[in-house]
Amino acid sequence: MDISNKLFQDVEYLEYLESFLTENRVERFKEVLNNRTKHFTIVAEDVYQLHNTSAVMRSCEVFGVQDLCVIEQKFGKRIDKEIALGAEKWVDIHRYSNIPSALDDIRSKGYQIVATTPHVEANHLEDFDITKPSAIFFGTEKNGLSPEIIEQADAYIKIPMVGFTESLNISVSAAIIIQNLTTRVRNSNIDWKLSDAQLLEKRIDWARKSIKDIDFVTERYIEAKNITE
Repeated sequence: MDISNKLFQDVEYLEYLESFLTENRVERFKEVLNNRTKHFTIVAEDVYQLHNTSAVMRSCEVFGVQDLCVIEQKFGKRIDKEIALGAEKWVDIHRYSNIPSALDDIRSKGYQIVATTPHVEANHLEDFDITKPSAIFFGTEKNGLSPEIIEQADAYIKIPMVGFTESLNISVSAAIIIQNLTTRVRNSNIDWKLSDAQLLEKRIDWARKSIKDIDFVTERYIEAKNITE
């Protein structure tokens, strides 16, 4: 185990870092993390409009989804920080260069693949089974999800619509679905919260992101504790 992995599992390191933060900041981190979940993860596939990916990230942060996966097979882009409004600090982003590697990795973490699409016999949003850990896939603005993902999905979900328009912008669809699913899971008996180990890791991560000259501060801790590889 290298030093960085040791530190992110070190309660004393957390206490040391939090001594540099205000009590209000520390309590706010605890409050937000108490509502974070990895029961659902969100996946955006090759979203061309950069602001849409950033808006999806913002929805993840607002509604408490900790992980956002981005498949960049066609359009490799950075996050638009003006749209994300700082959400990139608090949401974990996992990037994939192609669909097969994304599907394999996401499945290996215990998630079922859920495709959002109005074109198949999908579950209406309110009827979707929230008991299984699920990766909710959203496709491009023009064509939706790729056939490869549609074919390999374990389940399908759609937003009920009663107008003439067949689909919504990805950022709007994601906000509706994320809000619905996270609200329902919090009102259930499902074990949706972060584990103790995950909470410790994120508290350390967020504390590090809040401290100026964090490398120097960490070096002092390592020297004081005589931590080695």
